[in-house]
Amino acid sequence: MRRRGYATTKSMERSFTGDVHKLTLGAGDIFHGEAILALTKAILQAGVAYVGGYPGAPISHLMDVLADARADVLAPLGVQFEASASEAGAAALLGASIHYPLRGAVTWKSIVGTNVASDALSNLASAGVTGGCLVLVGEDYGEGASVIQERTHAIALKSSLPLLDPRYHMPRLVALAEQAFDLSEVCHLPVMLSLRIRANHMTGSFVCKDNRPPPFSPHRLLPQALRDYGRIVLPPSTYAQERAKVAERLPAARQFIVDQEMNELFPGHGRTGIIMPGGQYDTVLRGLRLLGLADAYGRTDLPLLVLNVVHPLVPAQIEAFLQNKEHVLVVEEGYPAFIAPQVAALAHHTGLASRIWGKDVLPEAGEYTADVVRDGLANWLAATGQAKSHPAPPPPRIELPMALPPRPPGFCTGCPERPLFTALKLLQQERGPLHISMDIGCNTFATLPPFNIGSTVLGYGLSLASGGAVGPALGQPTVVVMGDGGFWHNGLITGVSHAHWHGYDAVLIIIENGYASATGQQHVPSTGVTPWGRPSHISIEATLRGLGIRWIRRVNAYDVAESKHILAQALDDRGPQLRVIISDEECRLARQRRERKQKAAAVQAGLPVRYARFGVDQAVCSGDHACMRLSGCPSLTLHTAVDPLKDGPTAWVDKSCVACGLCGSAAHAARLCPSFYRAERLVNPSLWQQVWSRLGDWCLRIMGA
Repeated sequence: MRRRGYATTKSMERSFTGDVHKLTLGAGDIFHGEAILALTKAILQAGVAYVGGYPGAPISHLMDVLADARADVLAPLGVQFEASASEAGAAALLGASIHYPLRGAVTWKSIVGTNVASDALSNLASAGVTGGCLVLVGEDYGEGASVIQERTHAIALKSSLPLLDPRYHMPRLVALAEQAFDLSEVCHLPVMLSLRIRANHMTGSFVCKDNRPPPFSPHRLLPQALRDYGRIVLPPSTYAQERAKVAERLPAARQFIVDQEMNELFPGHGRTGIIMPGGQYDTVLRGLRLLGLADAYGRTDLPLLVLNVVHPLVPAQIEAFLQNKEHVLVVEEGYPAFIAPQVAALAHHTGLASRIWGKDVLPEAGEYTADVVRDGLANWLAATGQAKSHPAPPPPRIELPMALPPRPPGFCTGCPERPLFTALKLLQQERGPLHISMDIGCNTFATLPPFNIGSTVLGYGLSLASGGAVGPALGQPTVVVMGDGGFWHNGLITGVSHAHWHGYDAVLIIIENGYASATGQQHVPSTGVTPWGRPSHISIEATLRGLGIRWIRRVNAYDVAESKHILAQALDDRGPQLRVIISDEECRLARQRRERKQKAAAVQAGLPVRYARFGVDQAVCSGDHACMRLSGCPSLTLHTAVDPLKDGPTAWVDKSCVACGLCGSAAHAARLCPSFYRAERLVNPSLWQQVWSRLGDWCLRIMGA
């Protein structure tokens, strides 16, 4: 059984040297960069003792930078860094802070990551913490999101976790991240900080502090191990823990929020006002600006209460804001509303006459963009009889001559997953539809055109588990697709071991491309190295065989005909056994990064280097475009036919081609026109290669004559 070689040193992959340097800035230095990197600096300034997490947009960069900073920045400080096996593993890592004064920070993508971590978070919140804990959540909500449309707020309410939704102002953001550790230690609860996609990539500046070594670390050990049954989440301890959350911890959190002025009041004039989470501040100000109620610097006469901490709310702060106000609008994105009902209940219980507005003038669900908020503000102003002063003219609208074509996300050029789904599509054309359970990751793109493969997506690593009841009902094998990231995250336990134990009649296709590619090519246990470059390889195939699975085949995905044959064989070998097909071609982007450097070095050294790409012989191309419908390769497009007898455009391979060979292989497997050819350009040819080239040219001239 073969296994393709991946990168074995960090020097062949991405480098974050510039970002790592910014983490070393000291007191008085000016940091300038993205917010996610600023937050990374903030946790080092706060004296964090350990950091973990699981990659996921838009928060992955934190993990990438810390992996590169492990030796030069983290180790001298005594900070432990861990690339966690899952979000649940990252949350469980925070258990170090239950008994000990160790500050910990973990990160993941929400809401899906928070769902995975919720068991550990619930127990952590119940047991309580001694050292401050911060969970940096990459909130992924709105039109640009890649996951289900839910928010972290519900998890915070359920588990009584303080939740920060900070205003997007760099110095304020950094200060709140540092304060979060203090808040956690005061109320003995882990604190969550939610940051949206745009905020993560916002650039700005702040004045740095020195990085703070943790009080205890490998450089200075804890005096002894501790045990307290009152911190164990079993009765009767849990009853006392629940009482403490309500009677002691949340009140302590509210008092700290007030004392440290974590929420912000922007006073104005009049008997109306707006309450909003910090993350909505910029959008609200933009909406007011469009209505002529704020200037370009965000100054407005309307009073604003900005909740940088959206849970727990501080009743005294809200009551003070509601005093003498007839109308208050709560701008809160997403469904259901969590803040507005609490504000309305407080106004009712305290006998205040303020009318609380919210989703009666704003959309109930969906992303609150500047235009959406502007329209909601206009509705509110009209309903409350407030005159708009000097409204700004609406932005000009550009009429397009035609509607823009849809551009669904897809696989990268040369991606090794594309030919595998081409083979699956060809197989279904022969055998009819198959119910294929898909997984989270790059492979999810196969659910879109041109493949349209996949019936369900339930969670990361859950594709095999989600198909268990479907195959028998259809009289088909259970067919599932899973990436190597999903395999190590959850698929091994909830899918593979379960299916093997129950004797599923199932076909599992594992795409072992070497990385968690969809989140930015983070390392997985089977990559071959750790995120910081230490050689370490755990074999997927050996793991499967260790479980007792014997039907395992490896395929070269770029050989579409062979892949189709192996897939058909797996479908036909019916019986109570799991059949596993592993496609082990490396992620094309990672391979290109490595090969580009190698080839550049070889050219510089004067060595022979070959560059290849594919093309289409327009005289042979039939023009039916089946090749495009099979692969969807971005390099494969249309070109005006040269032959006047052809009534439509022919296929064309543009300059982005990486010579993966899929177009020719797919044409062969589907018995399409043999119009594809491979061309090579040789740089720095050797003397022998030059002789052969001239001999070939001479032969061609003779044959042509």
